[in-house]
Amino acid sequence: MELLGKPRSQRAAFLPLCLLFLKILHPGHSHLYSSRYAGDKVIRLIPNTEEEAYALKKIYQQLKVDLWQPSSISQVSEGTVTDVHIPHNDSRALLAFLQETNIHYKILMEDLQKVLEKGSSLPTQRSRRSVSGYNYEVYHSLEEIQNWMHHLNKTHSGLIHMFSIGKSYEGRSLFVLKLGRRSRAYKRAVWIDCGIHAREWIGPAFCQWFVKEALLTYKSDPTMRKMLNHLYFYIMPVFNVDGYHFSWTNDRFWRKTRSRNSRFRCRGVDANRNWRVKWCDEGASMHPCDDTYCGPFPESEPEVKAVANFLRKHKKHIRAYLSFHAYAQMLLYPYSYKYATIPNFSCVESAAHKAVKALQSVYGIQYRYGPASSTLYVSSGSSMDWAYKNGIPYTFAFELRDTGHFGFLLPEMLIKPTCTETMLAVKNITMHLLRKCP
Repeated sequence: MELLGKPRSQRAAFLPLCLLFLKILHPGHSHLYSSRYAGDKVIRLIPNTEEEAYALKKIYQQLKVDLWQPSSISQVSEGTVTDVHIPHNDSRALLAFLQETNIHYKILMEDLQKVLEKGSSLPTQRSRRSVSGYNYEVYHSLEEIQNWMHHLNKTHSGLIHMFSIGKSYEGRSLFVLKLGRRSRAYKRAVWIDCGIHAREWIGPAFCQWFVKEALLTYKSDPTMRKMLNHLYFYIMPVFNVDGYHFSWTNDRFWRKTRSRNSRFRCRGVDANRNWRVKWCDEGASMHPCDDTYCGPFPESEPEVKAVANFLRKHKKHIRAYLSFHAYAQMLLYPYSYKYATIPNFSCVESAAHKAVKALQSVYGIQYRYGPASSTLYVSSGSSMDWAYKNGIPYTFAFELRDTGHFGFLLPEMLIKPTCTETMLAVKNITMHLLRKCP
């Protein structure tokens, strides 16, 4: 496979071992998640009044629904775009209710299983991958991503150092790549994490794309050279390793971690509601079965605790925190947990404005930007707010493509354009950090 037209000797540096692609897939892959989504629908609703919003909240609690957007029933309100994944058995009841109450709706996906089988974002498209190369335009399993990290650690020791910051609940290593030229003892740094929510596969794909672009363009692109010469980038391609693995083998739409609760059969905690900043307040749930469950206590999840400990230890030189999510096409900054203006608003807002403008210049894709609470919704216990409160002045959360047509099933053909435009935004933020703000 050609990698950006580079000579074979250069391309080889990026090609992980062939055994990556000889791996036998888990049984869950070959059976397309055992056809568990047959007949399931994804429906978009926008309640026009608070009465309609209240009625929707009530019916959501009665039926088994998976909210794609927003992430919590409490966040459903007048004018809020609500995308609901509802199982086949409950879809008739919901549609009858909507027709009876005259609440406007649109069916985005008539049969979720068929959408999956068309290959929107499936772990079954292995034949499209070169045996001798690494394809950055398809989604990769956790094992493939971690093998890729090991390989780059061996082949690019001058720019990359791989290390573990701990273990997940199920005992998987939490790997981070330190990217940058080792030119001085003290350098400012940028933290980047992807995949805090398991089903948002475009996040880990972007983290891999970022590393690939950095290594490929370091010598030819003055901006990238300046970034890697003056900064370190700590990159965590998969934050929620257990959940991400589970989304490949069992439940494509799993969101949380996989920790067990001694009192409830439901598993997992929302890793973006588990931080010690207004923990378990608005936008988070205290019930273990909810997708926005905040956990039994702050940093209860070993994954969250490991990242928090690392950021605390290095907060003197980490100047920016970037977290990648999906979907909504937004660039968000603090605060998430309250409607208030951050002290360095002008600097952060300027960086966001220029980043969104740079992103749009590639394919014309429009992103909204602003404080998370007013641009998206109020949520407590988020990593972005925690990082900001703990002294990291530039903290952003990207909500990548799209706005709901594909939702979490962003097709592989859209990985390249999504990552290409996002790269410009990240480079813009990084250069803003180097040039203008302390």
